[in-house]
Amino acid sequence: MRCPYCGNDSTEVIDSREVPNESSTRRRRQCNDCKHRFTTYEKPDFAGVTVIKRDNTRESFNRDKVLSGILKACEKRKISREAMDRVVDKIEAKINGNDIKEIKSSAIGDMVVKELFKLDSVAYIRFASVYKNFDSPEEFKEVVKLFEKGKRKEKKEKK
Repeated sequence: MRCPYCGNDSTEVIDSREVPNESSTRRRRQCNDCKHRFTTYEKPDFAGVTVIKRDNTRESFNRDKVLSGILKACEKRKISREAMDRVVDKIEAKINGNDIKEIKSSAIGDMVVKELFKLDSVAYIRFASVYKNFDSPEEFKEVVKLFEKGKRKEKKEKK
C-alpha cells in the first residue's frame, strides 16, 4: 500500500476492524518513511458473481450500476451518499453471505426495493416505477397503497 502523502510503498497496519453491517474491513496504516497515518477500506471483489439479465444475457456484478440506480431514485432527496452506499453494502453482503455465483437482476432489484422501502418513500416509489416498468398512473397508485399498507404494518409490529 502506497502512502498517499509521500508515495512510499513501505507502510504498516496499526489497527484492523470489521465495519459493522458491511462487508468491508477498515485498516489504520502508518507510513514507515514520513510517519503519516491514514485509513483504508477493503471490500470483497464480486467479480465472480454473474448477473442474469431479463433477456438472459450475463454480465459481472457491478456495484456502480446498483449505486447508479439508487442515486437516480434518491435524486433531490435529503439522503446522504453514505446512506446510499450502506444500501449497496447490504445488498453486496447478502449476495456474498449466500455464496452466490449467479443471481438474476430481478433478485437484485427486489433487494434494492426492500432497502429503499426502509430508507425513503419517494426513492422507493421512483425506483419501483422504473424497475417494475410502470405504464400508467394506476400502477403508481397501487405502489403507493402497498407502501402505505407496509408502513402501517411496520408501525403495528413496533408497538
